[in-house]
Amino acid sequence: LWRMLALAEIFGELLMLKIVYQGVAGAYSHIAAQNIYPGQDYLPCETFEQAMDMVQKNLADVAVIPVENSNAGRVADVHFLLPRTGLFINGEYFLRVEHQLLGLKGAKPEEIVSASSHPQALAQCSEFLKKHKISAIARIDTAKSCQDIINFQDPSKAAIASRLAAEIYGLEILKSNIENDGNNTTRFLVMSRESQIPEDDGGRFITSCVFRVKSIPAALYKALGGFATNGINLTKLESYQVDGRFVSARFYMEIESHPARSAFQNAFDELRFFADELHMLGTYAASPFREKKYD
Repeated sequence: LWRMLALAEIFGELLMLKIVYQGVAGAYSHIAAQNIYPGQDYLPCETFEQAMDMVQKNLADVAVIPVENSNAGRVADVHFLLPRTGLFINGEYFLRVEHQLLGLKGAKPEEIVSASSHPQALAQCSEFLKKHKISAIARIDTAKSCQDIINFQDPSKAAIASRLAAEIYGLEILKSNIENDGNNTTRFLVMSRESQIPEDDGGRFITSCVFRVKSIPAALYKALGGFATNGINLTKLESYQVDGRFVSARFYMEIESHPARSAFQNAFDELRFFADELHMLGTYAASPFREKKYD
């Protein structure tokens, strides 16, 4: 019996997925990873690039990467990294982000003079910080800031992080839900080595890609014309420069459609005609969160 139990335990460990995220335990990416893949093996990384690289090198199965926040906008560097990793986007997840002001046990909220966190979190709590005249200190990760508070042992210093981080690092919640927006939400992408395009069942799908248009007049207008004439909705279009060149921009685009549909194929035929580069990142089911209505 004991031998059977031991084998079952080993077999169970072998079946566990390795989910990699940027940050340390208690980070919002850690929370998102737990929510998407409960009861799996969660691996922290210092940077987004390292997290994606672990999946690419088969050291992890899936990367859970934040790309944008409803209040602070897109997460820097992620769109730049997407086409370079060789990974595919196979899902999306929206996490309601609730920021807590965390300090040492016994610290008083009115005595806090500085708060450290990831730049995105600081931006999402800017109104609270300004109102209470608290200096913002940028760190690589929200939960990493909690480690700073423990190391400093200074009751005037605080961190902005999650409730989970408060539990993990033994810090006290001095103020709850200090984010600017009551609907503060971060969108995460689920990335892996293989493309896993679901079958078209007539539902809503998101397709992500990166492209660069030819350096000719009206190239972007003409490249996107096929989506208009084929009735395809563009949900996101963002430009950014690469390789230090300012000749032509690269675009990250998301549309509502599935590759099996003729409208999709016609639109992308037109895009390819006016594009120098086109990198398909993945097609995945649209999250039900997109249907959420706000007050």
